[in-house]
Amino acid sequence: MEKQDGRDTGEVGFDDPWYDALASGWGELDSTGAPAPALPPARREHEDRARGAADVYLEVQRSAAFQEVRSRYRRFVVPGVIVFFTWYVGYVVTATTAPGLMARPVAGAVNVALLAGLGQFLTTFLFTWAYARHARLRRDRAALDLRWDTQELTRSARGGEL
Repeated sequence: MEKQDGRDTGEVGFDDPWYDALASGWGELDSTGAPAPALPPARREHEDRARGAADVYLEVQRSAAFQEVRSRYRRFVVPGVIVFFTWYVGYVVTATTAPGLMARPVAGAVNVALLAGLGQFLTTFLFTWAYARHARLRRDRAALDLRWDTQELTRSARGGEL
């Protein structure tokens, strides 16, 4: 039972974790002596609206605008991850299989391994900057438009409620 303003309203809250829609009405009789419905009418309306919202999300997912945003994301991230992962594994493999190469001095106490290790940090920051820039310039506006459209469609599927 939900309590609002300190009063017992007598209504079951559907977001109540103790409410079991499948068990309510199971084997019980309603006031007319007939078996009670498995779901109360209010619960059915709530589930119909939820299904309507789910249909909206599926419709948006199938839209050309959503597919374009996902495509832009993949076109940047997949090659970036491949290059970065190859660079990282190459560093680790070279460090373990060619210690003589990695120990070669470049300038004073600075050797190839130290420069490559610092290069790992540098490429991490560069990749992060490039990802944020790509997202800002190529995806964020379209994603915000999709989000707005989805919220509007979901609101209308729920009958105008927030």
